[in-house]
Amino acid sequence: RFDQDRFLAKVDAMVRKHGYCSVVVSEGLRWPDGRFVSDQGTRDAFGHAQLGGAAPVIANMIKEGLGLKYHWAVADYLQRAARHIASKTDVEQAYAVGKAAVEMALAGKNSVMPAIVRKSSRPYRWTIGEAPLKKVANREKMMPKSFITRDGFGITAKCREYLEPLIRGEDYPPYRNGMPQYVRLKNVAVPKRLPAFELR
Repeated sequence: RFDQDRFLAKVDAMVRKHGYCSVVVSEGLRWPDGRFVSDQGTRDAFGHAQLGGAAPVIANMIKEGLGLKYHWAVADYLQRAARHIASKTDVEQAYAVGKAAVEMALAGKNSVMPAIVRKSSRPYRWTIGEAPLKKVANREKMMPKSFITRDGFGITAKCREYLEPLIRGEDYPPYRNGMPQYVRLKNVAVPKRLPAFELR
């Protein structure tokens, strides 16, 4: 649970020590009464709280509580649109997952999805496995408590060991005239496999 006073004290201490403070906030952050800090009062298709406003809430809290200037940003656009700064590991795994998905579909597999299975962290080894949809669909995987420091304001060595291999290596796309060159896929339809039907 989020303790506003402890949080502001930590931010103040970091600014005094380093001259600045960077804060990463989970959209799943909760107030002591259990409400999400970022809860906008709306629900998604699965009935989950529609989150998306933690950053401005926390930023305003810092401004009001400490009188500090701030800037906040939402990382979701970066992870969707910043292919040019994706790590080599990320690109390799994304390609492998997509390739495996096509192979599973062509093999007639159903109700499964590709999953990245970590074999070891040092050295980093992984493979692609299969995950039954009933075990992953409409499920949330939380960050393990062992990844968060006891005071709640940092990551542990175990978390760093998990994350570091994922950001290793560079894989810049080719550029032409200052613009990244991406593959343009041909829009080729596959033969229909299901009989005609109507949705009701």
